[in-house]
Amino acid sequence: MQFDSANGMTPKVALNTAAITSSTTTNGVILDTQGYNALTFVLNVGARTDGTYTLAVTHGDDSGLSDGATPAADDLVGTAAGTAVAAAQTMKKLGYVGNKRYVRVSVVSTGVTSGATVGATAILGRPTVGPAA
Repeated sequence: MQFDSANGMTPKVALNTAAITSSTTTNGVILDTQGYNALTFVLNVGARTDGTYTLAVTHGDDSGLSDGATPAADDLVGTAAGTAVAAAQTMKKLGYVGNKRYVRVSVVSTGVTSGATVGATAILGRPTVGPAA
């Protein structure tokens, strides 16, 4: 390998890994993207008995997302539907290229009776000043 990517990204917990045992929407943390020019979410489904788990993104200019809205399709690299996971030990990614400062990912779970262990990571990249923390 010739190039290092570690100094160009900052991983953050977007949704704490936990058991999801019902069909619901589980909100992650609100991320401040100031100082970065790229954002990718990674959905991680560990042990799974049943259900389908899909990422949903909300973005806005208010730090509490009181103005939160679903991004337009061209603000995403990939689709939320494309992140649907119905198998154990599976990861999916979804990129965000919108221009809002605050972004949150949620996991929408459907068809759940027993559930799965689910978490999400945010990778903030292309810092305006590097190296990234």
